[in-house]
Amino acid sequence: MVARVARIEAVSCDSAHEAAWLERNLLQASLPPWNRTPGGQENAVYIRMDAGPARPGLSVAYQAAPAGQVRYFGPYLGGLRVRRAVAALHRILPLPHAADRLDGAERDLARVRGAAGGDRTALAGSLAAILERQPAAVSWAHRQLEQLRDRAAQKLAYELAARIQDEIGALTWVTCPQRVTTTDPANLIIAGWSGGILVQFQIHGGRPCGWSQRSCSPWAPRTR
Repeated sequence: MVARVARIEAVSCDSAHEAAWLERNLLQASLPPWNRTPGGQENAVYIRMDAGPARPGLSVAYQAAPAGQVRYFGPYLGGLRVRRAVAALHRILPLPHAADRLDGAERDLARVRGAAGGDRTALAGSLAAILERQPAAVSWAHRQLEQLRDRAAQKLAYELAARIQDEIGALTWVTCPQRVTTTDPANLIIAGWSGGILVQFQIHGGRPCGWSQRSCSPWAPRTR
């Protein structure tokens, strides 16, 4: 493989998650023989949010099929990390406890979690704002989790504190910038010019699958 390398090109990404998705897209498009699994080892998943009265809450899904009061966010890489992010969001915004019909134990748990009689619509809206990567909402979620982590550490509940810290990292993973893989199946070419170099990205099915670059002089208007 090393002997076949002609040059190395770097693409700057805004987050590790975005870089991981770009790598996956390129591996799937080129299918290099030295990669045993097309696209890599991480699973591509979505976060499913059900805001309905019967079974509200977040869950992890492998396919997106929006319907009624069900929304999907993503896609994300890494099923385990995304499940930890869902646990983090339920920890601070317990949407499942806002269901219309709860049994005795569920009502007691909802009361302990401070969600008894909670506004399901408000909880769903707050969760959506975080998953839409709205900066103020994401910052608020991190502050809430950090406070819970620090409180657990002060009580010497170090295992709980460590678990929340893992959840904070997972939430960062799903809320960081990621614009190289979308649910919009667009096919287009995006071009940019700088410093005498023209770069063109090929987008197929909403995913960058390759790019090219060449020297190119700026356009100059004709003079008479």
